Amino acid sequence: MALIHYPVCDRNGRVVATAITNLDLHDMSRLARTFGLYRYYVVTPVAEQRDLAERIRAHWQEGWGGSYNPDRKDAFQLLRVVSDLVEVIEDLDGCQEKRVTFVATGAKERSGALSFEQMRDRIQRGGEHFLLLFGTGWGLADELFDRADYILEPVKGAGDYNHLPVRAAAAIIMDRLLGRR
Repeated sequence: MALIHYPVCDRNGRVVATAITNLDLHDMSRLARTFGLYRYYVVTPVAEQRDLAERIRAHWQEGWGGSYNPDRKDAFQLLRVVSDLVEVIEDLDGCQEKRVTFVATGAKERSGALSFEQMRDRIQRGGEHFLLLFGTGWGLADELFDRADYILEPVKGAGDYNHLPVRAAAAIIMDRLLGRR
């Protein structure tokens, strides 16, 4: 999975870069480890943000945090901090024998979106390597939906309010796609 910090939208629909948060690094690394993902990518073109994420990662991998909490160290081994999706593709091409299939996620309904059941069936069939794209801010920019091979239906709550934290949405989606039934 990849947590995208650019290109994403702000509340007015403008394409922006968002800030990395410590909680997203921790929680989504643990999520990736829990569901057996190959990698967890954090994508931002902002060098200072990448440096911050690398310092946090290093603390839990090589620093005191790794000896204090070996489970967190294990989860952080999956984290890769990169500047763009080209780096993600290069990393995956170097260690995967199949083409990467992009799956865009978001909170809005989009035509042609696959249901969780349809996506789960595709994953279980094998033959493809999927990269789920999760957006920060107010979601992925349209260019990423245009580039995606598939779009996944949104997580729907009980009412009209639909603005989950990305960590929560990712956890729900991973459970629906990869959780034990």
